[in-house]
Amino acid sequence: MKSSAIRVLVSDPLEDQGVEILKKEKSIEVDVKTKLPPEELKKIIGEYDALIVRSATKVTKDVIEQGTRLKVIGRAGVGVDNVDLSAATKRGIIVMNTPEGNSISAAELTMSLMMSMSRNVVSANLSLRNGEWKRNLFVGTELYGKTLGVVGFGRIGREVAKRAISFGMKILAYDPFLSKDAVKQPEIEVESDLKKVIRQSDFITFHVPLNDETRNLINKDMFAIMKPGVRIINCARGGVVNEKDLCEAIQAGHVKGAALDVFEKEPTEPDNPLLKLPQVVATPHLGASTEEAQINVAIAVAEQVADALLNRGIRNAVNLPSLDAETYKKMQPWINLAEKVGLFHTQLFEGNIQEVEVSYSGEVAGYNLAPLTIAVLKGLLEPISGALVNFVNAPAFAKERGIAVKESKTTQVEDFANAISLTVKTAQATHAILGTLFGNKDPRIVRVNQYYMDAIPKGYMLVITNEDRPGTVGSIGTLLGKAKINIAEMTLGRDREGAQAMTVINIDQAISPEILKELKSLPHIIDVKLVKL
Repeated sequence: MKSSAIRVLVSDPLEDQGVEILKKEKSIEVDVKTKLPPEELKKIIGEYDALIVRSATKVTKDVIEQGTRLKVIGRAGVGVDNVDLSAATKRGIIVMNTPEGNSISAAELTMSLMMSMSRNVVSANLSLRNGEWKRNLFVGTELYGKTLGVVGFGRIGREVAKRAISFGMKILAYDPFLSKDAVKQPEIEVESDLKKVIRQSDFITFHVPLNDETRNLINKDMFAIMKPGVRIINCARGGVVNEKDLCEAIQAGHVKGAALDVFEKEPTEPDNPLLKLPQVVATPHLGASTEEAQINVAIAVAEQVADALLNRGIRNAVNLPSLDAETYKKMQPWINLAEKVGLFHTQLFEGNIQEVEVSYSGEVAGYNLAPLTIAVLKGLLEPISGALVNFVNAPAFAKERGIAVKESKTTQVEDFANAISLTVKTAQATHAILGTLFGNKDPRIVRVNQYYMDAIPKGYMLVITNEDRPGTVGSIGTLLGKAKINIAEMTLGRDREGAQAMTVINIDQAISPEILKELKSLPHIIDVKLVKL
């Protein structure tokens, strides 16, 4: 017989402070059962209303389907890679994380590694332990007066900047979604040009997620434009900085040193060439490994789960929690479209976003528009902010970055019976994208600026701006064919005959930077972007 009490299962180790918060709730029963085999978890999960995990427990579709009582899944940490979000959302289960718990720990580790690198602390310590006293070998450099480039100016980036300012450093902050007006400290200069930050910084630290936009963000081309003697710090994600290119830049003497807490492959191999360089200070992904951070995320996830179960409010949900199952079923295709419209814009157009206007026309205007606008914002911000932005905090992320958000609706029907129109103003230009549903379920991008089209927002998409000349599309197809890139769908739009056109091609796989470069070099091609949805 199932218990009538609200039951919570903690399946990964959680600090006592978090467990005690749950136990103090009279209507909640807590079981701590760690290291459960997947089959055992599936057998018992149907008895619980909430599940709390770290990274060890894999909350698969099979587990979720057996969780007939599940209402909440709480992740004590930032990432939710071990939770099947799609399966949870379809079942109406709230999935939440704790993005703020380790901000201070990650920022302090960044500063620790920066100082250790700049003063040769590790090498000097090893030398001393080997019975040597060679002070002249370990002459370092001061942080005072140096320029620190902070790539990614979210919570952790801001905490790092705060501490660096106390050392007398000048801050160059890069964040594509950060308005210059959002930061009013004289020591911080907000830049929209990443290359400018890279060129001018003495130290560069990274605080961005790993995704298609940031993978190999720093490579040999970026190292080539850096100051001689620059120092690199990466406590964000392995893969943001290309390890091979970093190793070569250090060996060539162009990069003075590096401090790394993350690697492309973790655990990293013992024979990783970077670990053999005395100029490199390295730690095994310790950003959140402090007693305080572990306690903070335990407390945060326990409070969030308890509040959600007891109807006291929902925080840090990474899926859409605020709709009942029937309403969500009706709105889900529109929510999906809204998010894709935002994702499409950010990957297609550059520039610091200043203003966002979302307009709804036709029957869709009769829905609760808040989830749709939030989905647009999540799509706009996710390519840079990654797992930190979700359906609950997207408006706060936009506000924090000084982005003005407007929402409007009309029941009048113009070109399409139902549509979502997104207009984004950046420092450089204003762009508009129109999306709709075919058959109330199939998403389409039907206009980009002045170009009307019928684009399927799915998978990998090549978006090509070209002169409207005979043979242009043929040359694109020939090049892709030679590269063995299959074309799944194609749509074309033009403003007028003989002027400019936009070609959108759905392809079956990603293409290399080399192929993109070849496409851009074709006659009559103005620009080429690869978008992933």
